[in-house]
Amino acid sequence: MSRILVVDDHAIVRHGVRQLLAGTPEKHLVGDAANANEAIRKLRAERWDLVLMDVNLPGKNGLEALKQIRIEWPAQKVLIFSVDPEECYALRALRAGAAGYLTKTSPPEMLLTAIRRIVAGGKYITQSLAEKLASVVGTNLDRPPHENLTDREFQIFGMLAAGKTVSQVADELSLSVKTISTHRSKVLYKLGLRNNAELIHYHIRQIPRSAMAIREESA
Repeated sequence: MSRILVVDDHAIVRHGVRQLLAGTPEKHLVGDAANANEAIRKLRAERWDLVLMDVNLPGKNGLEALKQIRIEWPAQKVLIFSVDPEECYALRALRAGAAGYLTKTSPPEMLLTAIRRIVAGGKYITQSLAEKLASVVGTNLDRPPHENLTDREFQIFGMLAAGKTVSQVADELSLSVKTISTHRSKVLYKLGLRNNAELIHYHIRQIPRSAMAIREESA
């Protein structure tokens, strides 16, 4: 029996994954957590074969949680399961130690394949992601400025580029307005921008349009 911890702030997603796993021949014990802190508590209390985790969690985001998990439990397998396209977070997640990355637009069968492969000790990335990774291996091109943002800064950068105000971002991430304002200032500085209008234009030029479309649909 495999033990799988589903970490997502949307109850319907947690329920959907539970139902999907219940319909497979294998036996699964499924736990869930609505945020990173709850997930960390459950990891400290019990053993889990796989953590299936979203990126956009309230408070500490999924990539920050992933880094903490890798410090406390270096062998823990984590599959990032996000609404964001591979272009946004996949490389960051893999660099941080994720065993795989899958978008929520993927077919259910693909999610089951990823879970089975990772639980068995393997890794999972899609063919399209493998091709993207291959295209950057060995290149000597300078990284674009947004690659120098921290995971939290990159998350806030995307939310501001989607037209959300500092207050809205603070509310969604359960952080203070002052904290978000500080992150915004750092993002503008690192990208060499002056205001939100320039930030939005930069995002349109540099980040795939599919990322913006999915964020807007999920807002």
